[in-house]
Amino acid sequence: MTTSPGAAALLREVGLLADGPARWSRPVGGRGPGIYLVELTAPLPTAPLELSRVGKWLEHVPGLRLNGARPTSRALSARLASLWWPETVVVFAGATTTSIGRRVSALVEHVPGERAPHPEGQWLHLLRPGIELRLWWAQTDAPEEYLDAVLDAFAASHGSALPDRPADALELPWATTRRPTGERQAHGISGAVLPDVPREPEPPRRVVEIPAGDAEGARAEERGTGRLREPRRPAAPRATRVSAQPRERSVPRPPAPPPVSAPAPVELSSDALARLEAELDELTRVRRPEVVARIKTARELGDLRENAEYQTAREEQSFLEGRIQAIEDRLRRAVVVTDQADGRVGLGSTVTVETGGEETTFTIVGSAEANPAAGRLSAASPVGAALLGHHPGDEVDVRTPRGSVRYRVVSID
Repeated sequence: MTTSPGAAALLREVGLLADGPARWSRPVGGRGPGIYLVELTAPLPTAPLELSRVGKWLEHVPGLRLNGARPTSRALSARLASLWWPETVVVFAGATTTSIGRRVSALVEHVPGERAPHPEGQWLHLLRPGIELRLWWAQTDAPEEYLDAVLDAFAASHGSALPDRPADALELPWATTRRPTGERQAHGISGAVLPDVPREPEPPRRVVEIPAGDAEGARAEERGTGRLREPRRPAAPRATRVSAQPRERSVPRPPAPPPVSAPAPVELSSDALARLEAELDELTRVRRPEVVARIKTARELGDLRENAEYQTAREEQSFLEGRIQAIEDRLRRAVVVTDQADGRVGLGSTVTVETGGEETTFTIVGSAEANPAAGRLSAASPVGAALLGHHPGDEVDVRTPRGSVRYRVVSID
């Protein structure tokens, strides 16, 4: 069995000076930004998961789902085990723009399911007790760029995976769930951490301001020597004396955070759904490999911090992954609305209208796919909203910023 390169070899392969190793749970000396890798002392043929730890994670996070359903501990463990690399010692790679030492401490102290101190790499806490881990790190002012290079080097040199590994899974270290460009591992797990619950506002407080030296027993007329003496006659109040009554002021209550609402559904026509699916297929199957190839070629030209071609390719990759995530989000929330069957204007209808003696044709679409220049008019726009539900021959008055405009529906396709 051929073992893939360890953490130190991966760091040296991308041109960084490896520091370490340090045992898991021991302090790491890196004070600046950089990348850090966690590895086993020797490869293991199967994932050494502790079922009870997986169960505690599942119990701690009620919203955790596997492929949209609430899993059992064994089903969740099986999915995690399917991503294991039996011939690889590196199990996690991360980056930080602040302090490597603080980030590693946060990783070691993390409780699976919590949002803090840092949930990246929390799968490492699901391994059996006694599994020995060690840390390597390297300081750099370009941590994300070098982490991307390390992940590419890992993908190019890793061994074979377990046979039930998901077909669309990325070639990442086992506990690494995303790339710095936003590309996420296809593990099917959602809700892996507790939701970010807004903090309860503090109750209003009352602050009493007391002048200096005016506390109880601190006034000169109240202090004594401990000897018995005749009581003094009350002195006449001075005309210039300022009242020492305590003043009260209210501390304003902090504003309550806005309520967290569920993502709104995205209404799409069947044609729009097909266009988005085709675009996503083009971006993932064609454009993504092209950009990755450009990054690998540019990386061979020299220092990543001063490599203009590498930076340009990385920026293009960021935009590409952002577009992929946006399309995937729309498809997850998509609600396909069928055309009106009774001849009325509806979502997806191609409408020809006449106004001022001129005819215009456009398609009524959802707001997410609107493009007036391409003839796609949003159903939420003044004209689109006014035309919904009308038949050919109907006349509709539409209020626009320029005044009221009358449209006549000529035909509906």
